[in-house]
Amino acid sequence: MPKLTTHTLRKLKGKQPIVAVTAYDAITARYASEAGVDIILIGDSVGNTMLGFETTVPVTLDMMCHHAAAVTRARPEALVAVDLPFAEAHYGHDRLLASCQRLMQETGVDAIKIEGGVELAPAVARIIASGIPVWGHIGLKPQQVLALGRYKKFGSTPEETESLIADARALEKAGAFALLLELTDHEAARKITEAVGIPVIGIGAGPHCDGQVLVAPDLLGLTPGYVPSFAHKFADAAAQYHQGFADYAAAVRGKKFPQ
Repeated sequence: MPKLTTHTLRKLKGKQPIVAVTAYDAITARYASEAGVDIILIGDSVGNTMLGFETTVPVTLDMMCHHAAAVTRARPEALVAVDLPFAEAHYGHDRLLASCQRLMQETGVDAIKIEGGVELAPAVARIIASGIPVWGHIGLKPQQVLALGRYKKFGSTPEETESLIADARALEKAGAFALLLELTDHEAARKITEAVGIPVIGIGAGPHCDGQVLVAPDLLGLTPGYVPSFAHKFADAAAQYHQGFADYAAAVRGKKFPQ
């Protein structure tokens, strides 16, 4: 399968559902790529899922560079995107450009995902003009959770839906190659998806988007605590982990390993 690009991804809208997953290391990226996923996202969800933080807010640019570089070393055929971490998108153009430049050059990713709508569209347009592909992110923006005070669903009222459509159109006009729509009312998500000509990939946004993204530990059954209600466990890798470690410990203590 040829390497997926932002150009070929855009062509999938309305033709084939897009499959996206998160990955934070070379092993997971390799397996995901071999399974044929379209997009691998190095999400700042690494903070919640792998690093023991309660939110994505503590995740730094250095951390994202570290994990993104690990993923690209697997040489996945999927398009690889990385999250711009907390607050970076809200600095002036020079710092924002420098942060995006560092992520692209140091890690080898194909694109950068940025949380924000209408208010960030001008900054996104300038970044794209520099040659940096941007995947927009609207709906629930986890980096805003402390300001919101909670995780909440968006698009539950006509006013919220219209605001999200405005966000989507502004980012499309700015040049974003795709949108991620998080935790959004299903009917609102349908209207947003129909309102733009670029792919809309949902997470907790129902079945009417152009594709879906899930966090790898959630779909593999590796998340030890709270799992979002929209996530589905497609494997029980945790049981395999437990059994493997237990068998290893028993073999060592029983002097059956090494033989």
